[in-house]
Amino acid sequence: MRRSLSAPSSGSILLGGEDITRLPQARRVTRGLGRTFQINTLFRHLPVLDNVALAVAERLNVAGHMWRAASRHKEIKDECIALLATLGLADDAATRVVDLPYGKQRLVEIAIALGLKPKVLLLDEPAAGVPSHDSGRILSVLGTLPSDIAILIIEHDMDLVFRFANRITVLVQGAVLVEGAPQEIAGDRRVHEVYLGEAQHA
Repeated sequence: MRRSLSAPSSGSILLGGEDITRLPQARRVTRGLGRTFQINTLFRHLPVLDNVALAVAERLNVAGHMWRAASRHKEIKDECIALLATLGLADDAATRVVDLPYGKQRLVEIAIALGLKPKVLLLDEPAAGVPSHDSGRILSVLGTLPSDIAILIIEHDMDLVFRFANRITVLVQGAVLVEGAPQEIAGDRRVHEVYLGEAQHA
């Protein structure tokens, strides 16, 4: 599925001190920006292993020179299996994505992003559409990721945000309302009035 991306109207995005604002999406990935989408973008009729192997092959800059499936190259396959194991997906490596429950599909998309070895991992509502008993697993996985990966989550589920985030920025109609540590946000009256829907008292 091809997605249309909006160009920024103002501001700049710096990654490791480099301005990547105007770079094409593929070049942002090579600079260390990995991401998932609110609605996953997977090769649904390919096995989990092949989905992740394509990402690893792209990172290694060998995807365009392969005559066999990326997952049939031992070095790539070994890396993918190790990555899937860290996400609890090793037993699903040969399963087609379409045959997985949606919670596991979200984890596959995270595995693909991690296969690119990002410095920054941008997750757009990682628990969207996932049953509550599976969203906890996604959080647990994120909590075990290496500390040198910066994780930026776009999320409306405040329970999930408060359970995971070290720092929170609250946006209202595209503008920053407040930002700070979770305990500061939880106690901020503006957030309760505007975002959590509580009526303002006179």
